[in-house]
Amino acid sequence: MAELLDDHPTLSTVPPADGVPTPPDPSPPLDETARARALLAAQPVTEGHTELPESLDPEDLPPVRAREAGAQFWSLHVEAEEGVVGTLRRIDSVRALVATCPEDLRLAYTSSELADARNCGRVAALLGPVGWTALGGSAATLRAYHALGVRAVNLTCFDRFARDAVREMNRIGLAVDLSGADPDTIRSALVVTRAPALLTRAAPEALPDDVLRLLGGNGAVLMVTVAEDPAAAADALDRVRAGAGPQCVGVSGTTAPAVGYAPLFAELLRRGWSAQELVGLAHANAARVLRETEFLSRSNRIRRAAA
Repeated sequence: MAELLDDHPTLSTVPPADGVPTPPDPSPPLDETARARALLAAQPVTEGHTELPESLDPEDLPPVRAREAGAQFWSLHVEAEEGVVGTLRRIDSVRALVATCPEDLRLAYTSSELADARNCGRVAALLGPVGWTALGGSAATLRAYHALGVRAVNLTCFDRFARDAVREMNRIGLAVDLSGADPDTIRSALVVTRAPALLTRAAPEALPDDVLRLLGGNGAVLMVTVAEDPAAAADALDRVRAGAGPQCVGVSGTTAPAVGYAPLFAELLRRGWSAQELVGLAHANAARVLRETEFLSRSNRIRRAAA
């Protein structure tokens, strides 16, 4: 009976039998850089500002970009004197570029097509934003750009035409880009627009706290440029996150495509950003703006048809 009461080794302390392999030690946790790379491999970045190459030399195509890029807004800005004609030429050039690189690029006109391009291993090419001066003060020109596939227009001043243009953009499904607008213009535009705005080239340090709060209430996305030193971009994104909310952060592009976005995302992980917030930063927030802009436009058409 005493033998039954003696302590016996538990299963965890019994030495393994001869020939039975010892279980390996658990793998060490991934560091921030490895976690950032894994996240970006699954959640590629939507870039808010991409410039057309100066020449479309076949030897230099597709254009150099960060390997983590999954979608790009192609800027249609031209000099003021080029106007509508210059903008149309730029639209034609972007279309030609995409047609030349079908294995790499695919035009996207909706948030669904953006996701489809990514699922097919292509980088989605979105047309826009168009510069404000290229509208020529004409709502008809605005509608013509939309018919050609443009999905964002950059508003940099606010007057009676701008107010009417914002309403028309909401109606037909064009994103309002407030990059480069002064705080008063942003305040005025946010009073009128019913869709969330974009700032495809945001400078958060130049925006007062009250404007950041207004942008947060609108659901806007401020897309920040990333340089080789990720700390500056991380500081700017921290300010947007604190002042407007994590749903308002986005990426404009990178000045160092060879370096990519992993250093920035690793830095943000070290600062306590969650994986969900980083997915929003990468592409989900920008996709939401496009999706809500499209939904508002469809809702307007349905209400008019039912009236």
